[in-house]
Amino acid sequence: MKIAIILGTRPEIIKLSPIIRSCDSQQLDYFIIHTNQHYSDNMDKIFFQELGLAAAEYNLGIGSGKQGAQTGKMLMAIEEVLLKTKPDLVLVQGDTNTVLAGALAAAKLYIKVGHVEAGLRSYDRAMPEEINRIMVDHMADWLFCPTDKQAEILAGEGISKEKIFITGNTIVDAVLHSVNNINNDLLLKHKLTAGKYILVTMHRPSNVDDKNMLAKQLNNISQLATDKDLAVVFPIHPRTLKNIQAFNLVIPDNIKVTEPCGFVDLITLEKFAKIILTDSGGLQEEGCILGVPTLNLRANTERPECVEAGASKIVGSDFAKLLAGYNFYDQADFTWTNPFGDGHSAAKIIEICRSGS
Repeated sequence: MKIAIILGTRPEIIKLSPIIRSCDSQQLDYFIIHTNQHYSDNMDKIFFQELGLAAAEYNLGIGSGKQGAQTGKMLMAIEEVLLKTKPDLVLVQGDTNTVLAGALAAAKLYIKVGHVEAGLRSYDRAMPEEINRIMVDHMADWLFCPTDKQAEILAGEGISKEKIFITGNTIVDAVLHSVNNINNDLLLKHKLTAGKYILVTMHRPSNVDDKNMLAKQLNNISQLATDKDLAVVFPIHPRTLKNIQAFNLVIPDNIKVTEPCGFVDLITLEKFAKIILTDSGGLQEEGCILGVPTLNLRANTERPECVEAGASKIVGSDFAKLLAGYNFYDQADFTWTNPFGDGHSAAKIIEICRSGS
C-alpha cells in the first residue's frame, strides 16, 4: 500500500507526526504532500525538525488567501501530485482547507481517504472548520475517532459503522513523545516562574478579526493577570499580530508577547503554566493531557470531552466568566482522567490501514 499524507498547518504536522513515525518504523511506502498553508519557519519548518520528521516530498507553496481561492489552489495542486504518484490511500487530519482539498481531490480520483480526528462537531456553521470537517467525514472511507462520542455523532449522521473506528487521539502520542524533551531553560529566558504565569494563545477569526473583540480579549487577559498578580506569556500567531497592527491596538504592558514557538517549547510553557487561556482546540487537548486547566475563549468547543472531564471551561469574551473560571481552578483541588487514549493511536490507525478493514 502506498500512502499519501497530506498536511498544511502546524497542528496537522504535530498530530500526524506519530503516524509518520509509525510508517517509518514499519518501513511503509509513504510520502508527504505539504500545502504550506502555514508557511513561515516558526509556524512550520521548526515542527518538522523538533519532531524528527523528514521534509515533505512535495511542497505546494499555497500560503494564505480567501477561503475559496485557497481551497481551489490546493485542490488543483494536490490533484496533480496524486495523478503523478497514484497512492492507494490518502490520510488527512482535522478540519482545515488543506484537509478538505486533500480529501476532495482523492475522492474524485477514487483514492481511499482516511480522516484522522473524525467526528468532531462544534455545531457552529460560522466556523469554516465546521464545514470542512463535516464534508470530509462524509467523503472518507475510514474515520478515525478520538472517543466514543465522535463515533456516535458520525453514526447519527448516517455514516456506516463499518467505516468508523475509535482509535484515541494522536495528540496524546505527540505530547508523550515530546514531554520528555521539554526545554528547561525556556522559563528562565522569558523570566517566568513555574505556576506563576498565564499562557495565552488566540487566533480564531471570531476573536482576532474584529477590532472591538480583539481589544476586549486583550483587556480581559490583562485585567485577570493584574487581579491575580500573574505574568502573561503570549506566543502570538501571525494573523493576530497582523490584526493588532492593522487596528492600531496597544498590547497591555503586562502581556509578554513572543514569536510563535515550536511544539517542544509550547509543551514546556503549557506544562508549567498556572492556567491556559486559548481559543485553540489543540491546546484544550494538550492541557487536558498535561493536567493543566484551560479556559476556552470561545462560545463553544468541538472538544466537549475536555469540559466533561473537568479540564476546561468555556468563558468566551465575558470577563465575569473568565474570572469565575480562574477562581474555580485556583481553589479546587482535583485531577481528571485524560479521555483521549493511551498514546498508541497512530499504531492503531496504521494497523487498520494495513489490514484494509
